[in-house]
Amino acid sequence: MALNRDAVRRWVAGYEAAWRDNDVDAVARLFTPDARYARSPYDPEELLGHDAIRQFWTVDEGASFTMSAEPLAVEGDVAVVRLEVRYTAPDVQEYRDLWVLRFAPDGRVADFEEWAYWPGRSWSAST
Repeated sequence: MALNRDAVRRWVAGYEAAWRDNDVDAVARLFTPDARYARSPYDPEELLGHDAIRQFWTVDEGASFTMSAEPLAVEGDVAVVRLEVRYTAPDVQEYRDLWVLRFAPDGRVADFEEWAYWPGRSWSAST
């Protein structure tokens, strides 16, 4: 697979559809079996493999949201995607997000790192 912005957009669209439909079986289509999924760059409890990612995805079951995404950079097997997500139910919340994705040759993601920011929350490491 040649990684380019269109390929990244297709992967993100598949991710969004699976997330929206709570399709945990899609994890195998989107991620390599040993994928690392970090919910933040300093996540002390990274998710490793399909089972861990599937379990995490069930947290948002029943949530309604809108999502827009745009690849910002694609270099080699790595892409950076900027997202805006707005949850509309059961809780109203929005956030902006960066995903750093490393793709395997088969088009699935082997390494997923999320950098999420919410309005009104600190953007610095200080408390």
